[in-house]
Amino acid sequence: MSGDIDVRAWLRERGADTVKHPGGTLYQHLCRVEEQLGELGHGPAVRAAGLTHAAYGTDGFDLALVFWGSRDELRELVGEEAEELVYRYGSCDRERTWPRLPESHEVADRFTGEVTKLDGEELTAFIDLSLVNELDVIVRDRDLWDRNRAYFTKLFDGWIPMASEPVAVEATKFLAAR
Repeated sequence: MSGDIDVRAWLRERGADTVKHPGGTLYQHLCRVEEQLGELGHGPAVRAAGLTHAAYGTDGFDLALVFWGSRDELRELVGEEAEELVYRYGSCDRERTWPRLPESHEVADRFTGEVTKLDGEELTAFIDLSLVNELDVIVRDRDLWDRNRAYFTKLFDGWIPMASEPVAVEATKFLAAR
């Protein structure tokens, strides 16, 4: 993986620091997610995925910094493991995946329609990235939480058992405080 400074420069070159996002800009959000994943014990690959998780856009945030069909560019920048997680996160069809994930462990790809079954570290990394991302957004957009409290509570309750212990603790604390 290239240095963190190179990745952050890459994000700024693509305008992530000019895109509005809850809590400031998309760039600030990406940096917060990466830092939080690090504070919760994740290593370089998951942290790099956190820093670039919106590179291909997401089902909840359409703006892409790079076309999902051009995966080599991001793979060279962050490494294969991180790019795979970024792709999985960005391509996730949330409606088809999120509610069923605790039982199915399957992620539906919104770009190709394919379904991938996750297990072990792949599943934990996907859950942790999803939880840390959503918590960062919800904390900064109280209206989003107020409108969707029941949905997110049910979703997080289903995901917490699959999360790493530190992320599960953070998500549980968030829910208990609300």
